[in-house]
Amino acid sequence: MSAERFSRVRAAMAEQGTDVLLLSVGPDLPWLTGYEAMPLERLTMLVVPVDGDATLLVPRLEAPRVVEKPDLFTVHPWDETDDPIAIVAALVGAAGSLAIGDKTWARFLVDLQAQLPATSWRKASDVTGPIRAVKDADEIAALRAASHAADRVAAQLQAGEIPLVGRTEAEVSTDLGNRLIAEGHHRVNFAIVAAGENAASPHHEPGSRVIRSGEVVLCDFGGTMAAPDGTGYCSDITRCVSIGEPSAEVAEAYAVLHEAQQAAVAAATVGTACEEVDAVARRIITDAGFGPRFMHRTGHGIGVEEHEDPYVVAGNGTPLVPGHAFSVEPGIYTAGSWGMRLEDIVVAADAGPDPLNLSDHRLVVVDG
Repeated sequence: MSAERFSRVRAAMAEQGTDVLLLSVGPDLPWLTGYEAMPLERLTMLVVPVDGDATLLVPRLEAPRVVEKPDLFTVHPWDETDDPIAIVAALVGAAGSLAIGDKTWARFLVDLQAQLPATSWRKASDVTGPIRAVKDADEIAALRAASHAADRVAAQLQAGEIPLVGRTEAEVSTDLGNRLIAEGHHRVNFAIVAAGENAASPHHEPGSRVIRSGEVVLCDFGGTMAAPDGTGYCSDITRCVSIGEPSAEVAEAYAVLHEAQQAAVAAATVGTACEEVDAVARRIITDAGFGPRFMHRTGHGIGVEEHEDPYVVAGNGTPLVPGHAFSVEPGIYTAGSWGMRLEDIVVAADAGPDPLNLSDHRLVVVDG
């Protein structure tokens, strides 16, 4: 976090006519202050006026976790018998236009609206989203470190160092998560392990299904790794392995998937619309006869959240700019049989697309 981020946020507020920004739980708060609020029934709220001093209202029992930065914000602890909604309303004062964090709990928003009936409201992401979407050099370095850590886990999977056959998907999922932590992540956000027919469900929940020889196993995993300033940045990678030689059908489909993913990465140049990157992957998969089996967007932005702007999807004409960070992850899924996805995190740069994941992109054969 930095004074520069506060300055950019206030400039966006002024441009949009927003008088006060209110941030509670969710990614905007740690991105701006370095403090991640616990999701409690006790209100935490950063109050940022377009002009004037910012105040971070926190429950007193949470105050020891906050590092106050007087040049950026002051901390206002509130006691158990205080009314935090009233305190926020007093800090807002006569402001007519507020932007509130997208993930603020409804119980707090409804109470604030009751105390501020003459105020107009908008989503904080209208202010913060375009700023957060363009990563600076430190943020790109943090994303690269997280991606390389995930790469090391993927390499362990591909080297056969993670046992598969005879274990449940849930057991392998836990194993992947533990390895992410061992490689420097402080939190596991997800670890999808989907064997055989389960991999045809893109967001499969790993369960008691026992992995068998002769199957393709899809592993999509990622977590959050703390940057030097304390802000957490996310990893997200998908690799598939085949336990034994894959069938001709699977090998053919994976060759198409690999071609589509690499072409989409190459197409992610500065100035190219997000929807065109999606179209590049989709055309290759469709021309090969697998079009209906690719049912999701090609990618999503990534940063302090696993999914954020920009989204690589049809209808998003946003041109890529230097610093945009996003996944490129086409998939091909055959219901009842198998599914495969290949995913890298990529940063748009003036010199060309900068893939942050470098682990083997082949459908690696493992013994199990």
